Amino acid sequence: MLRLTKKADYGLIAVTHLAAAGERGAVSAKEIADAYHIPLPLLAKILQKLARRGVLASVHGTNGGYRLSRDAGRISALEVIRAIDGPVALTSCGGSHGDCGQSEKCTVREPLRVVHDGIMELLAGISISDLSQDRRRVPLTMIQTS
Repeated sequence: MLRLTKKADYGLIAVTHLAAAGERGAVSAKEIADAYHIPLPLLAKILQKLARRGVLASVHGTNGGYRLSRDAGRISALEVIRAIDGPVALTSCGGSHGDCGQSEKCTVREPLRVVHDGIMELLAGISISDLSQDRRRVPLTMIQTS
């Protein structure tokens, strides 16, 4: 089953919240944690990681917190997921190690690579702005078929 980790899910929720906050300024980790019932210590670590990876900017001081490091339209869902979880692989043979005991005779490796590439392309094509504009669903027009 292809599934986001809870950390990646929380990261997308937080970044989408920051995009919806817009020009309001920095938003505290506590505000986001309270709004979505996310454990604050876990969310704080996720936000710190996103800031280290350049997705977020940390704002210090009394009214500090986090804000997007750039326009929400220029941050993809894939960038957020990778910042939190690292490389995304559909199968174990699709990662950096690349081989398993079945590599020479595998009949699904290439078709699964195509599926993986399609998923990565879809996630790369969905911006945080897209997610924040309609929190109920991603527009079907974003999914391109060949």
